[in-house]
Amino acid sequence: MGPTELPETVDAAFERLSERGLDRCYSLAGYLLGNAAEAEDATQEAMARAWRARGTLKDVAAFDGWLDRVLVNTCLDRMRRRRLIRFVEIEESEEVADRDPFRDFLAQDELGRALVALSPEQRVVVVLRFWRDLPIEEIATRLDCPAGTVKSRLHAAIVALRSQMDRDAGEVQR
Repeated sequence: MGPTELPETVDAAFERLSERGLDRCYSLAGYLLGNAAEAEDATQEAMARAWRARGTLKDVAAFDGWLDRVLVNTCLDRMRRRRLIRFVEIEESEEVADRDPFRDFLAQDELGRALVALSPEQRVVVVLRFWRDLPIEEIATRLDCPAGTVKSRLHAAIVALRSQMDRDAGEVQR
């Protein structure tokens, strides 16, 4: 195989695998970011980043985990930027609000509302563990951190979620 054939093979594999994983990425971004429009932007940004970095993918069989890592890092960047940038809420028309399935789901779901209170790192491990149903080792691989760090973040997140949900329940009872 000549040197010009390898990039074409990698490019073709990337195209095939990324098309298959696009909906999965959008769904993950939606749960992490809680907003359909931002999930679309993050998915597009992550796909562009992944395309530029496709040469770093060593094993095509590990594509899903590799792409998840790119997407999660993109979402984390966006969540961290939210803390630095002051957003002014603009009143949405009912039509726009009706088209955001993530915002509606998270607002109606008690756990979804509590997720908003978590740090970006905690939110990522909770979503990967409970919405994507990934084991701790897979999450550690996708986040490129030790399994102990994932366990620690997950524990802290569960404590924070429980505390937030208890506070919410207390407010409802009043």
